[in-house]
Amino acid sequence: MTAAAGRDPFGQDPSDDGSARSSEVEFPSLLEDDLEDLYENAPCGNLSTLLDGTIAKINGTLLAWLGYTREELVGRRRFSDLLTGGGRIYHETHFAPVLALQGEIRGVALDLRAKDGARLPVLVTSVVKAGGDGRPPLIRTAIFDASERRSYERELLDARRAAEREDERLRRLVGKLQRSLLPATLQTPPGLESAAYYRMASTDEVGGDFYDLFPLDDGRWGFFLGDVSGKGVEAAAVTALARYTLRAATVYTPDPAAALQNLNTVLWQEYRADARYCTVVIGILTPTPTVGGFTAVIASGGHPEPLLLRADGSADYQCTKGRIVGAFPNSRYTNTTVAAGPGDTLLLYSDGLTEARTAGSETPDGRYGTAALARFAADLAPTSAGAAVSAVTELLGTFGAGLTDDTAVMAISAPPGQSTGTQR
Repeated sequence: MTAAAGRDPFGQDPSDDGSARSSEVEFPSLLEDDLEDLYENAPCGNLSTLLDGTIAKINGTLLAWLGYTREELVGRRRFSDLLTGGGRIYHETHFAPVLALQGEIRGVALDLRAKDGARLPVLVTSVVKAGGDGRPPLIRTAIFDASERRSYERELLDARRAAEREDERLRRLVGKLQRSLLPATLQTPPGLESAAYYRMASTDEVGGDFYDLFPLDDGRWGFFLGDVSGKGVEAAAVTALARYTLRAATVYTPDPAAALQNLNTVLWQEYRADARYCTVVIGILTPTPTVGGFTAVIASGGHPEPLLLRADGSADYQCTKGRIVGAFPNSRYTNTTVAAGPGDTLLLYSDGLTEARTAGSETPDGRYGTAALARFAADLAPTSAGAAVSAVTELLGTFGAGLTDDTAVMAISAPPGQSTGTQR
């Protein structure tokens, strides 16, 4: 008889050294020992209880965490006895009812109370095991130490609170800086009315809009409203420079066009490398006491045209053209005279209003636009400065997230049928 290929004459595989057969004999007993050790010394706590919570079995890991002996717990204590006061309430009102209804509950955060009173944060998963062969059903529970996780969560919470405090501090600083760029109180020419409003698009960044209304020595009043490019501290620096340059220039030479040329020179020399510029409309207001109302000589540096809301119910833009200020070295500006009678209101605003996005907009890009603003103003006329600014404020509130830029609004009006009084 010929020996089978790959085997010796005795029928054995030459590569078989007997280790496989030996493993087949030893593996079941080793596995049994390993399973018992895995339960007893698992990296998590293992617990079996009766349906009423009485502890039937507990592993060494959980005993070591709690500091109890097996005899102190098995058959003598319930799982809920190992919980803190708040944990016991949660166990009775939520944990146990859900477990009874669904047969399992997973990943519940609780605190165990050790024998020495120490608290142990844990994550608990329990499942109900049906009984059989006369054995009662059991609740098997795995308990994981969550001390490091709880500590990590606490650190995250502390970091979040610190960040929120820092954000609040930043918002307060931004608010204070923004207010410092605006007049503390808006002065009003005798016999006239004035009102202003500033809407920040973001509480985290300083905007570049600014306005002012102030008396001059000869009974006239200077006013302006502008918008600096960009946001943040850099924009705030340009805003402060623009505001005080305009005010000083107007006091020295009450000529709006000359004041804009002065500001253009200053910004070009200071910020041309950084491309910092602004738009602004500036005017010199003269009350007309004999007929009521006022005249305003106005110059514009690339700013949206003011609106004049008249006592007869009409509203129209006042043509004021000019280059943006600070972008070119030799810009020239011209003056335009606006006559406002009793009941008329002059409304100035920044482009945050007309460029706000709004549903149902008639403009191709979805912006509110100048045409819509003109109709809005005509619906308001005749009105007063305070009423006009209040109406625009309410309008801004309707834009919601569509308002992406800061917006400044200022209005000056003459009461209907009243004289402005004699200027001294």
